[in-house]
Amino acid sequence: MTRLIFLGPPGAGKGTQAQQVAELAGIPHISTGEILREAIAEQSDLGQRASSYVDKGELVPDDLILDLIKDRLSHEDTQSGWILDGFPRNVNQAQFLDQLLAQLNQQADIAVNFAVTDQVLIERMLARGRKDDNEETITRRLQVYREQTAPVLHYYEERNELQSVDGDRSVEEVTVSLRAFLNL
Repeated sequence: MTRLIFLGPPGAGKGTQAQQVAELAGIPHISTGEILREAIAEQSDLGQRASSYVDKGELVPDDLILDLIKDRLSHEDTQSGWILDGFPRNVNQAQFLDQLLAQLNQQADIAVNFAVTDQVLIERMLARGRKDDNEETITRRLQVYREQTAPVLHYYEERNELQSVDGDRSVEEVTVSLRAFLNL
């Protein structure tokens, strides 16, 4: 069983590593952004509710994200494991996830924090070339991350469920480190 939570700031490489590990372990890579896009495309009830926020450029509220995660974790393909990429984003979501996993008779194996210096994060995000990736926006996103998501690291650390990985290295080097401590 491989049930992993990947945490870290924007640009830390969570998604890239989640795809690699998911492929190696034969488990789904679950990204909240991807779930939102799929639900909206399928025009499911949750997708239609989420769409009303996304269309206005607003953040989708926690309760809706939590419903989407609950729905996704109940799919057949998650029975042998999963990787949550960038979720939970705050301590409330972490507590909800614990309750949800208990209901599903599951438990996260470990939360992995991708530790990356701000300088490297800014360089990576600027290199992506996305229109919303300018230095001012990136700096703000990192500030929001520290305010809202960094306490989640403490939440898992207190429970001895946090493993940090040096994300300043190349994709290949980070993957080698992950494979080593995940025994993949």
